[in-house]
Amino acid sequence: MRPALIPWRALLRAGGLALGVGLPVAALAYVVRSDVSPIVRWDQHAIVETTDFTRSHPAFHDALIVWQEISQPRWVYLAGSLVCVWVWRRHHQPGRALWGFGTMVAAWLIANFSKEIVRRARPVVEDALVHAGGTSFPSGHAFASAAAGTTITLLLWPMLGPRGRVAVPTVAALFTLATGADRILLGAHYPSDVVGGILLGATVSGASYIGYRGWTALHDHTPDPEV
Repeated sequence: MRPALIPWRALLRAGGLALGVGLPVAALAYVVRSDVSPIVRWDQHAIVETTDFTRSHPAFHDALIVWQEISQPRWVYLAGSLVCVWVWRRHHQPGRALWGFGTMVAAWLIANFSKEIVRRARPVVEDALVHAGGTSFPSGHAFASAAAGTTITLLLWPMLGPRGRVAVPTVAALFTLATGADRILLGAHYPSDVVGGILLGATVSGASYIGYRGWTALHDHTPDPEV
């Protein structure tokens, strides 16, 4: 019986990406958790300024509340899961579809685990605009948007034409940035929470895809166009 092959090169690349981004984010988490750094002071100043702006523009505030609901992680991951089902049924690629779904499940678990590890308190805002529960770092909304956006982009990439390869990542990036801005402008998260969430979410997806590509290269002879 032929021994199972292990995609060591792909695993090393995935691990390198995870460490390359994960270590700086871990350092950021430690700094913000200490509550004494210049980053923390800038975070607090940014929250005061942004929430004051939002409070003085009621229509803008209402739009942010709507976006907050649209970008809830459960809806983002549900939308991503529906794309996975479509790829499976329409394009007959169950392997890619299962990779995408599994990556988003892993991202959800990692986001919640990270919050429990860091346990940073939410911003305290006078006359709060929203009352968010749980802990603050990383932003779950930003994490989910980055992870799902990156996953969907990589999932669909071989099926996209030239215009699609511009449109899909652009929409994913804009959605993620809008979600991150929403969390700060409503005072639900500090800027560093959003930065950490975006970096971690995109890294989880990217590292997962590198591992997936390495595995399929060894175990599946179906052509898989390069990203």
